[in-house]
Amino acid sequence: MALDQQSSTNTEYGNLPDWDLSALYSAQDAPEIARDFDWLEQECADFASRYEGNLASLNSQAMLDCVLRYEKIDLVAGRLMSFAGLRYYQNTMDADRAKFLSDAQDRVTTATTPLVFFTLEMNRIEDSAFERLLTESDGLARYRTLFERMRAMRPHQLSDELEKFLHDQSTVGAAAWNRLFDETMAGLEFEVDGEEEPLGLESTLNLLTDQDRARRESAARALSSVFSKNIRLFARVHNTLAKDKEIDDRWRKMPSPQHSRHLANHVEPEVVDALRNAVVAAYPRLSHRYYALKAKWLGLETLQVWDRNAPLPIDAPRKISWDEARETVMEAYEGFSPKLAELAEPFFTQGWIDAAVKPGKAPGAFAHPTVTDAHPFVMLNYLGKPRDVMTLAHELGHGVHQRLAADQGELLSSTPLTLAETASVFGEMLTFRRMLEKASTKEERKILLAGKVEDMINTVVRQIAFYDFECKLHAARRGGELTPDDINALWMSVQAESLGPVFEFMEGYESFWCYIPHFIHSPFYVYAYAFGDGLVNALYAVYEDAPEGFEDKYFAMLAAGGSQHHKTLLAPFGLDAADPAFWDKGLAMIEGFIDELEAMEE
Repeated sequence: MALDQQSSTNTEYGNLPDWDLSALYSAQDAPEIARDFDWLEQECADFASRYEGNLASLNSQAMLDCVLRYEKIDLVAGRLMSFAGLRYYQNTMDADRAKFLSDAQDRVTTATTPLVFFTLEMNRIEDSAFERLLTESDGLARYRTLFERMRAMRPHQLSDELEKFLHDQSTVGAAAWNRLFDETMAGLEFEVDGEEEPLGLESTLNLLTDQDRARRESAARALSSVFSKNIRLFARVHNTLAKDKEIDDRWRKMPSPQHSRHLANHVEPEVVDALRNAVVAAYPRLSHRYYALKAKWLGLETLQVWDRNAPLPIDAPRKISWDEARETVMEAYEGFSPKLAELAEPFFTQGWIDAAVKPGKAPGAFAHPTVTDAHPFVMLNYLGKPRDVMTLAHELGHGVHQRLAADQGELLSSTPLTLAETASVFGEMLTFRRMLEKASTKEERKILLAGKVEDMINTVVRQIAFYDFECKLHAARRGGELTPDDINALWMSVQAESLGPVFEFMEGYESFWCYIPHFIHSPFYVYAYAFGDGLVNALYAVYEDAPEGFEDKYFAMLAAGGSQHHKTLLAPFGLDAADPAFWDKGLAMIEGFIDELEAMEE
């Protein structure tokens, strides 16, 4: 194993790695940043001067040259914004970092506003003429899927002048409300009984998995108290962003609030409907049945919200060191394919992971692809829990996927959300299966199975409930301003339905919608998690049935990035997401785990 090169933060879980962002820029004041901003502004102006009003007259070679120039602009802008964003996420309370991000957003937006014509003019080219361009140039034809996604917006695009205005105005629109949400969340403090100092959001949410029920309850009530005190602000953010989206959707003649997300994901609405309906129909067989079983294990008649992610009574609490987490995940990746482990290794050794919980650091976890001539970066908030090991496996899967897809280039590497969770959830499944193989007792196997079922319920049931909440929220907002109580009621309507009759809901739980960042940053993103889990369950079943040749097909799918439609990428595995039976196959795996848990009680 290579020696670790990056700086680290010393914690009780070991030395947790910090990011080394030098693959992007060496520092905030690096001369290359000023150089790239200047280049971007000049190149965008030159690009518009050369091509605006002329795209329809270009031959295939000239069009390819145009697309390649556009791709280079996208790469340089992406490098600048990736660096500014990642530094900001490391400490969202640092005024200097916040200013740098805001100034970068302003400069990039201003520089790229002249490029708005590109998509608009592309979409005005007649289908027959466009097809002729693609058939005359193999280089241009490789961008076919990108053009198909772009041209799917043809019925929804506005005038050139209005599109430029909306692009220019974006930094003081949704982006500004996003920042307000992020900075407010990062600054919240929670007074939890037994804690000497107030905790941040991540540490407080972590206590909901504590072995001590009283501590879990105290954390839940602390969350409720702080959320309730800030509920008017969060309601204002949601109201404003939902109205902003409604205006945009109305002008663009979108048939539903969800439609723009489906277009961006290159997925048909009926496929998402099939997924959603299959999961909702399975609530009684999945979450309702499992949580009834869990209440029995905990010796309770009913469960409270602070029991949802509680460890089993037989689960002896322990802290998992960073070294053990790393070894566990890498062993699982290596067991599937040495190539998978090789792709994951630099994240640990080259400063590609920022793992420690720090003041002001953004909550949650993510893998940021940055740009295709650099590499991805993974952010964690590692607290030594078994779920943190799974989060590491998950985000490393994203990182590996992003590395493989980078060869597609800047415009084709980004994977639609429907497939973006494939490698991450597959990485989790590999890690879980390896840990299950090594379980030496019935109790250890039960703990692992229960943990996996809960993760899958959180990924499938909970995310579809989130999706239904968003659908209800955006539909209701179209009827007028929503009070905090209105939003609370919508939240509770999906919680009771999805979690089942064994739950009681404490007063204050109705405000827990307010901390979910996906509702703010990426409306209707959440179904991608359920899509990814169902897809991986079906994929894993194919792998178990016929492992020979699977590895090559799997890596080919990841390396395709966003260059092909999900139907094409799944065909080699004999899978079709448009088939309702496809989703039932994935849900059957969760049911099988619950069956095994119930059998252990007999």
